Amino acid sequence: MKDTQNQRDYRNITIDKVGIKNLRYPITVLDRRNGCQNTVATINMYVDLPHECKGTHMSRFVEILNLLCPEVSLKKISDALEQMKKHLNAASSHIEVTFPYFIEKKAPVSRSPGLMDYTCKLTGSSGPDGKIDFVSEVIVPVSSVCPCSKEISEAGAHNQRGEVRLSIRFKKFIWIEDMIKLVEKSGSSEVYSVLKRVDEKYITEYGFNNPKFVEDIVRDIAIKLKEDDNVTWFSVSAENFESIHNHSAYAHIASG
Repeated sequence: MKDTQNQRDYRNITIDKVGIKNLRYPITVLDRRNGCQNTVATINMYVDLPHECKGTHMSRFVEILNLLCPEVSLKKISDALEQMKKHLNAASSHIEVTFPYFIEKKAPVSRSPGLMDYTCKLTGSSGPDGKIDFVSEVIVPVSSVCPCSKEISEAGAHNQRGEVRLSIRFKKFIWIEDMIKLVEKSGSSEVYSVLKRVDEKYITEYGFNNPKFVEDIVRDIAIKLKEDDNVTWFSVSAENFESIHNHSAYAHIASG
């Protein structure tokens, strides 16, 4: 049959990324407590396309993904990146695997268990030199109490739930759980799925005594990351969904 994708293109324009996007796929990832965890990922896979090529072969991305899944690891992502370049005649390749990750978390006083879900993302890229670049990302909810509101108010202070996005490059494997814990310890207080009244009292008072701006949150995380020799690069942002404003508060830091 005629292969239209293999026809020559005469517009002389290289495409940076072409491929498949938002493919839902069942995967298995490492879980520190249970060994492994089954989840469902949203996957993007791209390669570059030379200026003389009309199109890429989309079905080959899914065929390569079948070799990668269900177990997702840095080694398998690395292999898939090289397979993409080989079978799609590309100089560079790129994979993004985004998935919900669940951790059982106990309330601080009653110890009532509940599942927390966190959005995680593994990104891998391979260039013409064959060097593999990995970035691990987590999105973690936190609670923050406004230091200014506490300072100027005779009673109470406004507080809100926020979201911290942490991305890192690393020398050796790092657990998702460690990234999440680092973020959770940097807010005014942590977020839980199950809380009894004794827990609500504890969290309210703990957060009130530990007020944080978004600036404080990202700076505290940045300090800890700079002290970690395993981290070679990081990006951290915090967004507070303000309870008394019609806008969010935002801060971002990236290492050099």
